[in-house]
Amino acid sequence: MFFTFADGLPGLGLLLLRIAVGTALVVRCVLPHHGALPDTILHVIAAGAGVFLLLGAWTPLAGVIVVISELWIALSHTQDPWIGVLLASLATALALIGPGTWSIDARRRGWKRIEIRPRQ
Repeated sequence: MFFTFADGLPGLGLLLLRIAVGTALVVRCVLPHHGALPDTILHVIAAGAGVFLLLGAWTPLAGVIVVISELWIALSHTQDPWIGVLLASLATALALIGPGTWSIDARRRGWKRIEIRPRQ
């Protein structure tokens, strides 16, 4: 998935971006909206992917799922589509840049230290 994970201030920025996008997706699903069943299913799918983004787990896949569902929601509604476009844009950035050091992905697939001992 990723060869390196941003640490320091860039990693903190990615953590804050993940928190903002994941929280917005979950809150958007929890808030009551009056729509048909397919709209509700799309919001639940986006919120589920938002939880994965929030944790930094399977970030590229979760980002792609958010992008598809949010663009579908934005294009299929007659109301203001810009929240969906914004969330899709931010999820695209997260999918392409990666989750950062403070994530489950970094813990599972980050750099490993291998010590090579000389022969005795």
